[in-house]
Parts: sequence; C-alpha cells; structure tokens
Amino acid sequence: MTLSEFKGIFWWEWGHRQLGRTIGLVWFVGFVFFWLTKKIPPGWWGRLFSLGILGGLQGAIGWWMVASGLTGRMTSVASYRLATHLGLAFIILGLIAWFAFQLGRPQAQLLQARRLSEKRLTHLGTVMIGLVFVQILLGALTAGIDAGLAFPTWPSMNGQFLPSESFDFTPLWRNFFENPALVQFNHRMVAYLVFFIGLYSAWRARSSAHQSTRQAFAMMGAMIVVQLLLGITTALDLVHYWWLGSIHQLGAVVTWVLVIRARHMARFPMVRSIREGRA
Repeated sequence: MTLSEFKGIFWWEWGHRQLGRTIGLVWFVGFVFFWLTKKIPPGWWGRLFSLGILGGLQGAIGWWMVASGLTGRMTSVASYRLATHLGLAFIILGLIAWFAFQLGRPQAQLLQARRLSEKRLTHLGTVMIGLVFVQILLGALTAGIDAGLAFPTWPSMNGQFLPSESFDFTPLWRNFFENPALVQFNHRMVAYLVFFIGLYSAWRARSSAHQSTRQAFAMMGAMIVVQLLLGITTALDLVHYWWLGSIHQLGAVVTWVLVIRARHMARFPMVRSIREGRA
C-alpha cells in the first residue's frame, strides 16, 4: 500500500467517525430537548431512547470491527465484524423508518387503520424484510472478502452454476462465511429469491383496496428490479468501476426503507375519504 492510498483510507475513516459522532450528538440534543419540553408522545420515550443506545452500541462495534484490522499483518477488517456492523446499521435505519411512519400519522388514525390490516400482504412484507436483511448481511460478507472480484461473470460464475471450489474449506461451516465462491453464490441466490418474492408481493398488492398500499408495493417491486440490475452490473464491472459497489450499497438502503414502508402500509392502510378520492 502506498502512502497516497493510505491517505485515502484515512480520510474516509476519519470522515466516517466524525459523521457517527455528529449523528450521536444530534440524537442526544434532540432527545433531551423534546424530553425536557415534554414533547415526546406518550409511550415513545423508551423507543426513542433505544435509538441512542443502539447508536452507542454501533460505535463500540465499529471500533471492534476496526481493531480486527490492527492485529498481526492484517490490513483489512474481519468480514464477520463488518457484517455485524452493517447489520446493526440497517436495524437502526429500519427502526428509524418504522418510527417515522408511525409518528407521521395521528394515533387515532393508526388504531383505525390497524382494523383494516391486510394480513396476507403484511405477512409477505415480513418475509421480504427478513430476506432483504439476510441479503444485506451476505452483501457485507461478499464485500469483506472481495468475493465479487473473483467471479466477474453472469449468469454463470466463471462458467459454472455452483463453483467447484465452493466447499473446499474445512470445517464445512467456514465455506458459508469465508469461501468467496460459496459466499458469492449465496448472495446471488438470495437476490433471485428477493426478486421473485418481491415481484409476487407487488403483484398480489394490486388487489388491495387501498391505493397507498398498492403504490407502496409497486415502488418496492420497481426498486428491487433496479437493485438486481445494479447487482449484475456491479458483478460484471466492479474491477474497472469500483464506484458501482457504492451505488449498489445505496440501492440496498433505498430498497430496505421501501420494503419497510410497504409492510407498514399493509399493516396500517391509509384510508382515503370519498372526497379525497374524487379530488
């Protein structure tokens, strides 16, 4: 590694840490202000406080992750710790999104909407949240061991469906986390699963009586298509265009929020009045 390359990594890390501290400060000031002015809605103190606790835990996990690259001759962090750090980040983001959707509507309206909950779509939304979260963790493992660089082909993986070296590591369980062939294969397979179940969910939502629910699932389905195309493009050209990986990761953030939003709309449909419908 050259000095200029190290400087690039240093400033990315420095900026990341300062941003994390700024986020923590914004949460602390905002939470204390709304608490002292008694503007926190009833029943929300614990939920909003938990965001700060998770943020502090995220900082500790971030250092735990970085420390793994400071031992021996290692110059990169452990993929397990990277996946843990990223996974918690998406959990925090998911909670913030869900809380925002909840606080964006009056409590009385939410209670009324809950009686109209569409169970099948809610279940599909729950499945999608689980699948997308698993896919995010697999993406972290893929990035952590540079598995994407080893197989710059699609739809095959260097001419094979399942690479022959997928189970070369011992013990067997290590292949699912450390073997670039199997990690990349699993990332691709779960992506296809997300794609098909996501589009099926969007198709099922077409029969919803609520326009907002139909639109939420349609947006989710459209973003899943975009994200799959981004993933394929990234796999084919990551060596030459490293920034594609960043766009793909940003797509994961958008997809995650849209999946949560779709699930929220199915659980708490937004009922439009007759007057609004005519307008």
